This record gives sequence, C-alpha cells and structure tokens, in this order.
Amino acid sequence: MSAPWTEWDHIVKLDPDKTLVDGESYADVCKTGTDAIEIGGTTGMTEEKMTEVIEPCAAAGREHDVPVYIEPSHPGTVVHADGLSGYLVPTVFNAGDIAWLTGVHKEWARMDAEIDWDRTHTEAYIVLNPDSSVAEYTQANCDLDADEVAAYATVAERMFGQRIVYLEYSGTFGDPDVVTAASDALDDATLFYGGGIGDYDAAREMGGRADTVIVGDLVHDEGCDAVRETVRGAKEAGQEPVEPDR
Repeated sequence: MSAPWTEWDHIVKLDPDKTLVDGESYADVCKTGTDAIEIGGTTGMTEEKMTEVIEPCAAAGREHDVPVYIEPSHPGTVVHADGLSGYLVPTVFNAGDIAWLTGVHKEWARMDAEIDWDRTHTEAYIVLNPDSSVAEYTQANCDLDADEVAAYATVAERMFGQRIVYLEYSGTFGDPDVVTAASDALDDATLFYGGGIGDYDAAREMGGRADTVIVGDLVHDEGCDAVRETVRGAKEAGQEPVEPDR
C-alpha cells in the first residue's frame, strides 16, 4: 500500500503563530482543493498555540475529507488530538546543529509514551534559504550547489531510507535547476518543495519539478482565494497548455 503523500500535489502549511485572513475559517482552507494540511512552525511554538489550531482544523479536515498532520519542531509542540492523520517530523540533513538530525527526536521519544509510531513519519529537510528562521535555528549550511543538494537527496533516500525529501526555501522562490537536480536524484521518495509559492505560475513551475508543492505564508497573508490558484497551478503542472476557444 502506497503512502498517502505519494498522491499529493499540494499542501497548505498552517503556522499556529499566525492568524487566518479575517472572515476565513479552517473549513475554508480545506475547501481550497489542497490535498493535505500540515500544522507547525519554527519559532514561537507552544502546546497551547498548537492546540488552538489543531482541534478546529482537524474537525474541519474530517468534515471535508482533508488529512491533517502535525509537523512538530520540538517535543513541546506535539499534541495528541482526535482527527489527526499523523505526524510528519522534520530531520534537517544539512543542519550544523546535530540536535536537528536526531537530538530533539530522541527527546520526544524519551518524553512521550503515547507516540503512535504507525502514523509517525520523517521528512528529510534540506534547508536552502540562509536568511530564514529555520536556517538560523538549525545552523543549516545553505551554501550548496545543485550537485550537493542532489547528493543530500540521494543520501536521504538510499542511506537513511527516507520516503520524503523536503527542499525548504522558506519564503523565497527557489532555484528550479536545484529542484530538478534533487528530483532526478530520487527513485521512489516523494519530493516536497516549499518556498515562495504565491500564485498559479509559481505553483505550476515548481509542481512540474517536485512531486508536491507547499504553501505557507500565502494562506495567512492573502487568504484562500490565492491558495486556490496555487492548488490549480500544482495540479495542472506538466500539462500541455489548452488553446482558447475561437
């Protein structure tokens, strides 16, 4: 049985430290057509903030048949709630601080006796925006060329058995050639791409190179109509343009 994310073209990532656009709800996010929702953030995360988003979002996900996952940045952000589909746990392969490879994960395993291992999966992050909070937080080495990124992707899949490789440009539109190099390096792992997806064209561009595009800031800054356009772009990636009727 294939993993659910192998069928995803688009994910919305919700940051509990930010709000939705006025008048919009988690049900509205679910109705954008996105394939899944991740909940998590790099800084400012607390169990209370996570719970305030997870519970209503999971309820909306159940109602609209959209899977909802936690992406925990550290053990204190893990919430066990009804309706969650599972946990997508980052492990940063180019981190300078090795805590983000296994250290915080060890602490979660040590502190939490309720981990549902059947629904807990890892994402092999390669962080590529040196100005981002996640790069600073993990002390990531972002000075990588396409060959080095492809090598990290290969190591993640071949040596560490990772089923998701995640290129994280975090708010900045990435280098398409780097994304293509990572994609070409993978055989079976699913390639996630996140960073700077703000419209149809950006989603279609990266959706044609990665398996799945991830939208984060857009849902908080511009709202669900803008997200809906990125869903359309991701799902139409790789398709031939349709000639207009005459």
